[in-house]
Amino acid sequence: MRNLPLASLRAFEAAARHESFVKAATELNLTAAGVSQHVRTVENWLNVPLFVRQTRGVALTAAGREFGGAVTQGLGHIETAASQLRLEIHSRPIGIACIASMATRWLIPQLPRFRAAYPDIRINIVYALEAKTPEAAGVDLLIRHGPRPSPSAVELLRAETRPTCSAEFRARHGELEMPHDLANVELLHDETTDAWARWFAIAGLQKTPKAGPIFADFNLMIGSIIGGQGIGLCPTALIVDELAQGSLVTLSDTASDKDKAYWLIEAKSLSNEAKTFRDWLVVASRERSIHG
Repeated sequence: MRNLPLASLRAFEAAARHESFVKAATELNLTAAGVSQHVRTVENWLNVPLFVRQTRGVALTAAGREFGGAVTQGLGHIETAASQLRLEIHSRPIGIACIASMATRWLIPQLPRFRAAYPDIRINIVYALEAKTPEAAGVDLLIRHGPRPSPSAVELLRAETRPTCSAEFRARHGELEMPHDLANVELLHDETTDAWARWFAIAGLQKTPKAGPIFADFNLMIGSIIGGQGIGLCPTALIVDELAQGSLVTLSDTASDKDKAYWLIEAKSLSNEAKTFRDWLVVASRERSIHG
């Protein structure tokens, strides 16, 4: 209905429920005269008297009693719906999309600390796949790998890669100190052989990388590296724990993919909970960089 006097209806509902302008005024933090004016506005809008004004107070008319019950019920439905919506918004899990390697090697291990600090905030992690924006992935936050995707993207971790193998593999094959030492040992490849070809060029090796197993992603390749099956190019930021423990070793300071990183992108509209998680991730990534 047009020109619905919502503020006046709220005052009328309180007055009808209490059958008193004074009690309604106390509830709504208004004056009795203010409530009376709101009631008059509703009566004029309906062109129906809702109260009988008496010397010692007011009394509902039959129409006022019937309409008051309807307004109370209507406002109750609105309040219930609003409460349910607020509950759904604040209890909805925060969605974050991430590539598998970043999720398993960094994001998921961080979650116990976040959950301890914010036990009421739930997290839903999904694969990023080819999504370029959080909206495309249907999430609040997106972690992408590669060159900086947008000016607003926040760098979480560097993605530069270095030749890496297990300590046991190096013990079996010698120190492998020089770049040319890598030309004749088993090389492991992530998706294609291109990464090793780029590293050879950066290291000044005029050779074709030795053919070896090709893995669909880093998550698969790192298992082979840890198992002592060969040397792979690993994002150093994702293996800091193994490097600190000595189970994995990097064989050269020469790095490729220096232009790449893991970037955090946020949706255009975030809940307070999503903002809390976003800020926490940024701080956690800085701590990782310092300790790594």
